[in-house]
Amino acid sequence: MEQELEKPKIKMKKIRSIEDLPGIGPATLEKLSGSGFNDLMSIAVATPGEIVGAADVSESTAKKVIAVARANMELNFESGEQLLQKRMQAIKITSGSEEFDKLLGGGFETGSITEVYGQFGSGKSQIAHVLAVRAQLPLEQGGANGSIVFIDTEGTFRPERIIQIAEPLNLDSTEILKKIKVARAYTSDHQMLLTDKIKDLIENGDNVRVVIVDSLTSHFRAEFIGRGTLAERQQKINKHMHTLMRLADKHNVLIYVTNQVMSKPDMFFGDPTAAIGGNIVGHNSTYRIYIRRGKKGSRVAKMVDAPNLPENEASFMIKDIGLVDV
Repeated sequence: MEQELEKPKIKMKKIRSIEDLPGIGPATLEKLSGSGFNDLMSIAVATPGEIVGAADVSESTAKKVIAVARANMELNFESGEQLLQKRMQAIKITSGSEEFDKLLGGGFETGSITEVYGQFGSGKSQIAHVLAVRAQLPLEQGGANGSIVFIDTEGTFRPERIIQIAEPLNLDSTEILKKIKVARAYTSDHQMLLTDKIKDLIENGDNVRVVIVDSLTSHFRAEFIGRGTLAERQQKINKHMHTLMRLADKHNVLIYVTNQVMSKPDMFFGDPTAAIGGNIVGHNSTYRIYIRRGKKGSRVAKMVDAPNLPENEASFMIKDIGLVDV
């Protein structure tokens, strides 16, 4: 009886980056990177339509590239114990107000996205400035001993405000300002590109502990007008939020985003204000906090959604030195 000849095994080259993907030349690679497809994960979870639109390739090429990326992805499951160890590495950054910290379960948490939304003048940008200073405090003083990236979409960043907050804490305001990297975003695409570049800062040795986006949705809201553009807007916001989520998870960074509100005319009971971006922003945010004006110049923060904290409220004041209890 003849023995069946053993077929020679072909050793396939291990794909480790998008540069190794078949059919991807330098020009296509540049287009993909420019659209935020910088690693195998982003390619693997993309749809063929997204790759076609980003790189101007045929649908068959897009499907092949996605299939190869998925085949080479090393998807590992983590045990509950491993996740607990990871959670223990999270740093709690104090707001300066004990009541606000209590609402947050001890402070703003690294490794998560915290969305704060409210009407104009409610204090969202003020909290951003406080975080930019307090995150630089040593760990034992409620800080994260790190640097900050501030993506400013509305021209809200004020270095004078940073000095006001830093000096009562006996901090060198010049050194504090040096550790805050500010970038003004002029369009939604520019905003998304800036968030893609944060990973490079971290990989080059910058100890980024807080990323602030103030505000998250203003450009998307201005550029996509009318119901006909809603689906495209939500898709872009979703992609942007996933980039921020990966930054938070992979590098143990606090992502603090401010959001605008709109009025819901069909709501007859309760507060008619709702955050822009709908469920896309809501589901991708770890903590959602609604801020409104209270009595005698105070502010009221309400925990709207959190995976491990109860729905609760905290009152605080915004002073020259930052956030203080009422």
